[in-house]
Formats: sequence, C-alpha cells, structure tokens
Amino acid sequence: MQSGYSATELFAVIHARVHGNPGAIRIEHLLTDSRKLNFPNTTCFFALKTGSGDGHRFIEELYRSGVRSFVVTELLNLDQYPQAVFAVVPSVVGALQQIAAYHRLQFKLPVIGITGSNGKTIVKEWLYHLLQEEFTIVRSPRSYNSQIGVPLSVWGIHQEHDLAIFEAGISQQDEMQPLSEVIRPTIGILTNIGEAHSEGFVDRRQKLQEKMLLFQDADTLIYCSDDPMVKREMKALKLKGNQHLLAWGSDRDADILILESEISANGRAIAIKDRGTSVEIRIPFADEVAMQNALNCYAICSALGVTERMLHRMNDLPPLSMRMAVVEGQLGSKIINDSYNADATGLFSALDFMGMQHPKMERTVVLSDLSGIGKDPSKIYVLVQEYLRSKLVKRLITVGSQIRNYFSAEANPGLIIEHYSTTEDALQHLRISSFRDQLILLKGRRDFHFERISALLEDKRHQTRLEVSLSAMIQNLSAFRSILGKDTRIMAMVKAFSYGAGSFEIANLLQYSRVDYLAVAYADEGVELRKAGIRMPIMVLNTERDAFPMLLQYDLEPEIFSLEIASSLSNFLHREGIEYFPIHVKLDTGMHRLGFNEERLNDFLSSGMLQTSFKVRSVFTHLAAAEDPRHDDFTKEQIAAFDHMCAAIRSALDYDFLRHIANTSASIRHPQATYEMVRLGIGLYGIDPSQTHGLLHEAVSLKTTIAQLNQVKRGESVGYGRDAIMKRDSVIATLRIGYADGFPRALGNGVGSVLVNGKLAKTVGNICMDMCMIDVTDFEDLTLEAEVELFGPNRSIVHVARDAGTIPYEIMTGISQRVPRVYIS
Repeated sequence: MQSGYSATELFAVIHARVHGNPGAIRIEHLLTDSRKLNFPNTTCFFALKTGSGDGHRFIEELYRSGVRSFVVTELLNLDQYPQAVFAVVPSVVGALQQIAAYHRLQFKLPVIGITGSNGKTIVKEWLYHLLQEEFTIVRSPRSYNSQIGVPLSVWGIHQEHDLAIFEAGISQQDEMQPLSEVIRPTIGILTNIGEAHSEGFVDRRQKLQEKMLLFQDADTLIYCSDDPMVKREMKALKLKGNQHLLAWGSDRDADILILESEISANGRAIAIKDRGTSVEIRIPFADEVAMQNALNCYAICSALGVTERMLHRMNDLPPLSMRMAVVEGQLGSKIINDSYNADATGLFSALDFMGMQHPKMERTVVLSDLSGIGKDPSKIYVLVQEYLRSKLVKRLITVGSQIRNYFSAEANPGLIIEHYSTTEDALQHLRISSFRDQLILLKGRRDFHFERISALLEDKRHQTRLEVSLSAMIQNLSAFRSILGKDTRIMAMVKAFSYGAGSFEIANLLQYSRVDYLAVAYADEGVELRKAGIRMPIMVLNTERDAFPMLLQYDLEPEIFSLEIASSLSNFLHREGIEYFPIHVKLDTGMHRLGFNEERLNDFLSSGMLQTSFKVRSVFTHLAAAEDPRHDDFTKEQIAAFDHMCAAIRSALDYDFLRHIANTSASIRHPQATYEMVRLGIGLYGIDPSQTHGLLHEAVSLKTTIAQLNQVKRGESVGYGRDAIMKRDSVIATLRIGYADGFPRALGNGVGSVLVNGKLAKTVGNICMDMCMIDVTDFEDLTLEAEVELFGPNRSIVHVARDAGTIPYEIMTGISQRVPRVYIS
C-alpha cells in the first residue's frame, strides 16, 4: 500500500487557497461520501455539489468524527474547525481528478482503459478473471466509471500492482478528456458504439469521437472492425510513433480474424486467426454479446502476449450478475450474497454496503482467500482487519489456506474467528443454529463455490420472489432531486410494507440516502421501523386513539385531520404532562377523504390547542388527480385553497412550518406545488402515474419458475371451471404463482401474459390460488425450473396492471408476504 502524500503536496497540485495549517497531515484515503468514512485520520473529504446534495453540509459531522482535511468551494467558519485545513478550489470534481492524475503519474505499469456503450464492466471483470494469476491487478470497483468514480478507482493504484484495468463512461461531450488525463491508458479498448447514453450527442459519430479521446496516448488501441463507422474513424486516426491499432472481427483486414463460430450445449466454439496463427476459443456462453465480450478480452490478452495461458480459462468465464443480493436466511438471519469475486477492493465495497444494513443485527463475515493481493499479502490483510473493526464485525469465518495465517484471536480481540481449509470442510462443520438473527456477508473467490454456503444458510421458501433493485431506487431518488429545488425536502412514503417492497430495507435505504421524513399509514408500522433501528422522523397518516401511547414511546409524529382526534390527543398529552407535541395538520382541499375543511379549520385554530398542546411540523393536503391533464384546473383550485388555508394557520402561529401537497405526479407535472417538501411514493420504484418523466427506472421485478410441462391434446381443458378448451395439441407450463401470491385472478384465460426466454406467453385457464398455467407450445428448449418474469425490466408493471384493469399501486401492494423479497445492489 502507498503511504500517502502530505496535505501540503496534494494541495499544491490543485493550486488551492489553503486555510489552516496542513502541518503533518497525511492523506491516504479520498472520500466523497461521508457515510463511507473508515479511516478519519488519513482521509481527505471532497465536498461535492451535485443535483442531489451539497457535501459542505457534512463537514461538521466529519470533523467531529476526526477528519481534518477538506477540499471545498466555499470556506466555512474557521473558528468552528480549529484543527482542520481547507483547500478552496473552483471545482471540487476537477481537484479530485487532478489529484488522481498526479497519483497516476507516480507509477509505470500497463494500464488498460475500457470505454464503449455496453460491456465495459463485464469485459473488466472477465479480464480480471483471466489475468489475476499472472498479474497483481487494480481495477475499477464495480461500475466506477464516472467523473467521480474514475479518479477514486485510479487512486487505488499501489506499489505492488503491475497491471491496472479501468473503465470510463460518459454521457455528453467534453467529459472524456479529464478522464483520459486521469487514466492515461497504455492499452485502450472500445467495446462497441450503441444507442446507450446517446442523449448528449448529435449522433453516433460524435459519441465515438468523444470516447476515442481516452486513447490519445495509448500504445495499443483495440476495436471491432465489423462496425463500418468505427473502422473508418479508427483508420483516419493520426497515430503517433509508438501507437498501433489492433482490430478483431469478421472483416478480412482484421488482425484477429473470426473464421467461424459454432454453438453447442456447452456454449460456443470460436475459430480465429490471430495475425496468422490459428486459435480456437471456447466460452461457456452461446449468445452473440458474450462472444463479443470474450473476443475483446482475447484481444487484450493478445496485446499483453499472454494468450496461450489464457485459452483454457476462457472456457471458465463466470456468469457475472454484477450485483449484491440481500436475501432471507434461516432463523431470522439476513444474507448479503456477494460471492462472484473476492479481491480487496470488492471486499471493502461489500463491507461498506453491510455497514448500512440492519444496525441492530450482529455481523458475521464469511471470507475466502483473497485474490490479486500481490507478493506481500500481509499489508492487504492488515487493512482488512481495520475494515472489519470499523464495521463492527463480531464473527469472521475464513475459508482457505492463506487467509488463516493473517487472522489470529490475539491480534483481533473481540472478534470470534473460525478457520476452515476448504468450503467442503466449512459445510461439514458449520451449524445453522449459530447464525440465528445475524447479518451474514458471503465474500468468496469463485473457485471456492460459496453458492453452496449460501444454499445452506438461505431460507428455503417459495421459488417465486420479488426482486427490489436498491440501485434503481437510488437513481430514482437522484432523478427527483435533480428536478426539485435544492432546498426542497423529501418525505418518502413507506406505508403498506413500503408498497409491498419491504418496510425496513426500504426505510433503511432512504435513511442512508438522507431523505427528510418517512410516512407510514398506522402507528404499528412506525413502531416496527423504530425497533429495527430507523432513527429519522416518521409521520403517521392514520392516527388512532389506541395508538397515542406508542406515539410518545417511539417518537412518532401524528397526522391531525379532525377536531375530534385533535381534542382526544390534546387531552391525552395533558394527562401525560406533555406540551408542544409535534403534529402534521391535514387539510381537505377537495378530495373529501380526511382533513379539515375551511370551517372546521377555523374551529381548530380558535380552540387554543395549537398554543399549548401541539407544535405544527407541517401542513399538507392530497391532490385528487395530479397525474391527469384533464383535471389540471381542479388541481389548480386545490392549490389555491391550500394556499388560502395555510395563510390562516400561519397567521395563528408565531413560527413557520413545512408545506407539502405534491405526490410523485405533482412533483413532475406541477412544479409550482412543490413548496418546502414533496411526498414520494411509487415514483421511488420508477413508476410515474403521469408517464411524463423518462428518467425513472423500474425497481421491482416479480419472478417465478416452471413447476411442470404438460402435453395437452386438442379438446382437453386446463384449470378450474374448464374455461380453457385447447384448440390444438398444446404444451402447457404450470408456474409457481397464483392469486394468493398477488398475481391477479383477472389475468387468467389469456388476459395476462408473462415473459419466458424473452418471449410473451399467455395465461391459460383461470388463475389458481397457488399456481397458474401458460401456453408455451411454440417455445423451444424449455426446461423445468426455467425462470419466468411476470413484471420487471423487460415487462413493465404498468402493462400488467392495465391488463388486470387496475393500477400499479394495487399490483405492488398485493404481492403476498409469503413471496420472499430479494434486495439487489
């Protein structure tokens, strides 16, 4: 590991105006997310300003935690931070990139720079799989390919590394040049030029030219010559003396020429001629995209001169999901399954993720020998020990012959350590009962087959599952923050089991993402969140008299919607000796469900309760049809009524309060209605009822499997009631999902469809309680246990709801509790 740099040296690199005394401060860690602080004494925090937040807000918190060096654009009150040093710069992102570029210049090693529209991350991970035995590799963690992710990746280069692999992604012009200066690749590869992220460019050619800036100083530039435009632009390059092109493809001029490829049950065999030498590559995938990614990897190995040693590993390329999954374990445990690789960078990322999950659960890590740790593993393992301590890990289970040498009970007091030589050894000796109520991280090298440990620990329930993409939810939250004013607060609706997605997991994500409020329907939902460790403010929408004690005990803030409920709560508070209890006043501006109309509001204001019993945190109402342009005039009438009633409340109080009226649709369609706070619910899951915002990503997927395949003859019936009579000899698949799971009965008899192998299959017969049937007569190569998507990334929940004659809200909240929720990151 590098010993870092002095603050004086790095602040000189970025030409900063320095306030405070850098003294002996050393910088070894660069931090842009205050929630991921691990080593405060040697961390420099970069106070980024983005559409979703301002890093300057977290300086006080970081200073209390021990951070002493900060890169900022705004100078804070130095008297509050007597031991800190501030580097003031015009652009914090630019300063981060300059420091990473300076760090890159300290090392002379082969650096592979990857860009393209698709395939960057899979090529990077496959290269790591192929080359990790020959090289000590540093690479981009996961998909760190942005203006911020690239410099953080390059900062990871240390003296022990002899190969670096970084990916660079852009979405508009003028973004690649700074990344090129940070990465400075010696080998460049363009995966492809497709339609992804095209919004910021005039056409494909402009996007290609921008991406090619990454390679301006590379010695070798690799590309597929089958794309005529790419070939033409590459040939037009004015190469410098030491630069050369390396093309692969079916084009006769390609340096690596594809002669033929043959698909088999085990994958694909590809015959090529590599600059005159015949070579056969075998990969365990049959699809065209996998072949392209594999040939990109082969071309890089060819450029490095290591193809002979790589060929047998090509047939063992892993199917990478590129994601962590949080699943239910047995005996109340939770499992974070991140076992597709086990290098130090990936481990630290997984431990950061673990740190934000289930704060009250005891933490256990199951860890194999690490890969890519160079000739002196002790330095890496010392850092791992520090990370484990910082994440409050109580139990470590190691698997492998190397790792056991670096973890002893004496050196790690308070950490329970168990060592196993092999995964088989661990499976024989691990007792499921010892994992009760624990949060378990599985992080194992692929050759250790930790999926077997996951299978041992997972709760063996229904094969139907609801997948929730936490990453997509974060993207959606960022999208809303980008269109709202920077001072607009967000209340996230987590009622009804977080719209069916799971209460704690979603609330915890939102707490981690620093939304301002949560809202639940009933007090018991808020109680469960408090018991699970949620600390942020929670509003209770439906306040019941029996729940008043819980409001006090668990610090829950009730909605007050009537004089009767207000009077009852006021009397209760008086008996308890409590004044100025926080409340949220609900107004009825036209929806006529709950809330004070103007007359009843005047009675409430004159009652005196607001002067003694209550402190108004917010005033709000519900819009009846914010998503529908046909009712925009009515929406404007509601907004005007809200303004009028809020003015009356304000005149009765000697303090201010928050106002909120906008739901997901109003946040998008009625910007004048965002006030000081908005309420986001289904929009966080990527569903826009107004269907006007193209920036959202659907975050939920409902999947099941095929239980049986039946040959049904013409004239025979399928399902209860014999409503489906086959008009031809048919193949009918029975799925492990029914209306008790949340798949509506209204979708039976061909009304609904599901996706099987990327093709739509219609339902047959009535939907049963626990199962349903689909017609797969025209499908090839279907097998038992094949995965079926009911809604998800390839079939929108909006379409499913429309088929069922309902709305996405009902579909989501109707998913049964017996369906396991799997959380993907």
